[in-house]
Amino acid sequence: MFKGQDLLQVSEEELRKIRGAQIAMVFQEPTTSLNPVLTVKLQLSESLELHRGISRAEGVEEAVRLIKLVGIPDAERRASDYPYQFSGGMQQRIMMAMALACNPDLIIADEPTTSVDVTVQAQLLELIDNLRNQFGTAVILITHNLGIVARYVDRVNVMYAGRLVESGPTDAIYSEPRHPYTMGLIGSVPRLDLPKKRKLYVIDGLPPHLARLPKGCSFSPRCHFAIEQCFEEKPELEEVGDNHTSACWRREEYDIFKRET
Repeated sequence: MFKGQDLLQVSEEELRKIRGAQIAMVFQEPTTSLNPVLTVKLQLSESLELHRGISRAEGVEEAVRLIKLVGIPDAERRASDYPYQFSGGMQQRIMMAMALACNPDLIIADEPTTSVDVTVQAQLLELIDNLRNQFGTAVILITHNLGIVARYVDRVNVMYAGRLVESGPTDAIYSEPRHPYTMGLIGSVPRLDLPKKRKLYVIDGLPPHLARLPKGCSFSPRCHFAIEQCFEEKPELEEVGDNHTSACWRREEYDIFKRET
């Protein structure tokens, strides 16, 4: 659902008008997402010409402005470079410039810092955060890094086996998680404020095959707290707090989860 519209029900032509213009994407691996035989300015100006109906010259001028906006120095000269002439971090900045080109309402960032080192990760995340505040754009950040989640997002959706298992404000998810999988994720992260000899929490087993999901809760074969109902019935998301939901039959037994993890 996007702005009250079910995107699965619209035509391909309508989707083309939404993609890039209203919803933009920053992909996980910029090397495979950028066209290696086109200059950066041509790739940036293409969506501007398509969605905003401007000329090629105006598109190139706007492309240079966007390159400056994402912090790439000497933008006028570098706009004529090809993707391979940029580092991984700079390529990801180009991807962000492409996403911002049409001033979309929503940007989906899929593991945007996976291919870069820790220092560049911080720079890219700060850039996303600053641009979000500057343009009022909503951002969906897909990541496995719980540190990034705690630092940058307002709301967390925890997924397991392709399904939402918990959703809520970031503070609530970290302070009072109500699903065993969420507890396991948080408990598996090393913490400096706890004893050095403390063992990290381990989630036993492996994720299920998505074509052969268990009858009940998909997490039940790996869950230390599973009861008979968990193996037979699939739980739905239910309220456990203010804007906080969990898909767990034992969601009200938070104290047990916390004590054992």
